[in-house]
Amino acid sequence: MQTSFTLAQLADPDVAEADKILRACVHCGFCTATCPTYMLDGNELDSPRGRIYLIKEMLEHDRPASAEVTLHVDRCLSCLSCMTTCPSGVHYMHLVDHARGHINKTYRRPLGDRLLRALLAALLPYPGRFRLALQAARLAKPLAPVFEAIGLNRLAAMLRLSPWQRPHRPLDPQTFPAADTRKGRVALMVGCANDLLAPEINAAAIRVLNRHNIEVVLPSGTGCCGSLVHHMGREDEALVQARANIDAWSAIKGLDAILITASGCGTTVKDYGFMLRGDSAYAERAARIASLTRDISEYLAGLSLKPDHDSPGLVVAYHSACSLQHGQRITRQPKELLTRLGFAVRDVPEGHLCCGSAGTYNILQPNIARRLRDRKVGIIEGMRPDVIAAGNIGCITQFAAGTELPAVHTVELIDWATGGPCPPTLRERRPRAAMHLATAAD
Repeated sequence: MQTSFTLAQLADPDVAEADKILRACVHCGFCTATCPTYMLDGNELDSPRGRIYLIKEMLEHDRPASAEVTLHVDRCLSCLSCMTTCPSGVHYMHLVDHARGHINKTYRRPLGDRLLRALLAALLPYPGRFRLALQAARLAKPLAPVFEAIGLNRLAAMLRLSPWQRPHRPLDPQTFPAADTRKGRVALMVGCANDLLAPEINAAAIRVLNRHNIEVVLPSGTGCCGSLVHHMGREDEALVQARANIDAWSAIKGLDAILITASGCGTTVKDYGFMLRGDSAYAERAARIASLTRDISEYLAGLSLKPDHDSPGLVVAYHSACSLQHGQRITRQPKELLTRLGFAVRDVPEGHLCCGSAGTYNILQPNIARRLRDRKVGIIEGMRPDVIAAGNIGCITQFAAGTELPAVHTVELIDWATGGPCPPTLRERRPRAAMHLATAAD
């Protein structure tokens, strides 16, 4: 794609990066075939190619974002399926992130939109505030149909996604020693929404790692990775959160890896080197932290995991989270781990398409998110699995609001098969399947 940025514009490293990305695009349109929003309605402006044209015009002419550009960029899930498909290596993620930052600085959203985004940015990344919000949501949850009926779809979506159970307290900073002679030392990311919504995920990860003689450190000072505000274009806030995590992890000596159980967070942390490339105080450390970061399945694939008991071959519908398969290019390890441990793993048809979660997308774009979820759920239910496995809390929460099938994190099944407890969601929603495996273990 030809561009015509001025030399003065190209002096800005962000604009220079956008120019490089735009020039890589050859207009082939392969990305439209795998874009969830284009698949729903066939609108070219809701495809990666269409958004690239809109972003190019906005940046090239140094214009404030318009309502039209904002509308179509907002509809992007950042699922990054287009990056997997693109034959030219267009780094769409960095381009759309830059566009969101430009929109946040130059476009004045309607009051309701501004307030909702400010509320999400003020609550979700902070466990104490988010916990209070979840407690309030439990009381208001029955009113979701009422809010939907009067057109408050976003508020209704927030309530539908909130769990019925009381929110948990995050784990305190501490060290979990290896069961026997230590073979490795890792930090586990804590301090974000994952801990409040599903603390059983990190608990399962700690048990598996300790059982295989890996020491686990929960450091103090870590929190949200920054992705929630990053994808809303609030770059300054995202970088503050990134720097806090870098400081906390850099203070720990002798780490083999930094492990993350929420793949959306992993994609962002692995990009810290790029995000802070222009910060002389943090660039080197950010690159080091990014190089140490691993998804939990990526790390476990390097350990000698063995089943603790015979498995009856529970059928697992493996949903590959977009941030894992497209953002981190991790596709085979989770399935290979589950298969090795005796589960009957089934790929979900149309597995490259997003479930509609995408961070705060299922709140900010509830109608599109619901359509994508219902499509995905319909396909999975047709497979008649015993359980859905995914590597991201957002996907798990999205499924919980749309199907009675239990949805659990991959590491929970791994923990169960190697000697840990049955995942609570599976025990509650599929007691016969859980009892079957428990009997086999005895």
